[in-house]
Amino acid sequence: MLKAENVTKTYNAGKKLALDNFSIDVPEASIYGLLGPNGAGKTTFIRIINQITQADSGSVFINGKKLNPEHIKQIGYMPEERGLYKNMSVGDQILYFGELKGMSKNDALSQAKYWFEQLQIDQWWKKKLSELSKGMAQKIQFVVTVLHRPKLLILDEPFSGFDPVNANLIKDQILKLKNNGTTIILSTHRMESVEEMCDYVALINHAKKVLDGKVFDVREKFKKNIFGVTLAEVNEEMFESFKNRFQISDYSTLNHLVSFDLKNDNDQNLLLNELMKIGKIRSFDEKIPSMNEVFINAVATNN
Repeated sequence: MLKAENVTKTYNAGKKLALDNFSIDVPEASIYGLLGPNGAGKTTFIRIINQITQADSGSVFINGKKLNPEHIKQIGYMPEERGLYKNMSVGDQILYFGELKGMSKNDALSQAKYWFEQLQIDQWWKKKLSELSKGMAQKIQFVVTVLHRPKLLILDEPFSGFDPVNANLIKDQILKLKNNGTTIILSTHRMESVEEMCDYVALINHAKKVLDGKVFDVREKFKKNIFGVTLAEVNEEMFESFKNRFQISDYSTLNHLVSFDLKNDNDQNLLLNELMKIGKIRSFDEKIPSMNEVFINAVATNN
């Protein structure tokens, strides 16, 4: 749905490199996580998509067509720094932003009614933004972003300011939009959100793409063949022999259970046979790194 090819952007007369030959391919109707430390280049790329700024070189395409002003109406952008008017009523803001995106008043009202019901905010229409809490204002910002039914939705830290209940409510709505065909770029530092929601991910560091791919494949790439094991009824003598032959760590005992992590690069079935000789296996799980661990390792390697 969105494709970036060798996008480069500098500031300060070329002295500050914000993006360096950056390329990604965002499939249609997917959630694509855009990750990176502060200052890595994420916001610059988002600003290029929204045509707030232009790349020095490279190209961006939406549905095969080079990015142009006509695409603005197809894009919904929820910035991390929210952009609503504090002394304007919620209803007036909804209609104003809807009309900016080319909606008729009736269409904007119809969509607003739908979203106000979905987000349980029916009673806020006449309130001024200054009367709302940060989390309540976040809901209004979300409605403004999705009101015109964008084909491409860009969300920058969409869960900031939400309590867990409302964060989950917004997450469900984002997933519903994806299931209905919306393509979503999610920029966030909440790695648990990436694991729960994203189909694909790209990591930017120092203006360069460090890695990209399906979330599952990226996590698999960083695994270290470490298994978590819990045994019962352990034969102490045989376990001592096992420890001499295998690399174990995080050893602990609790309620007659023995737990440890085990490094193994060989056949798992052979390992299971060895473990069955020394006790009853209560659990045996490969430890796949979380996206938080992937993020930290990838950034550290790239620095």
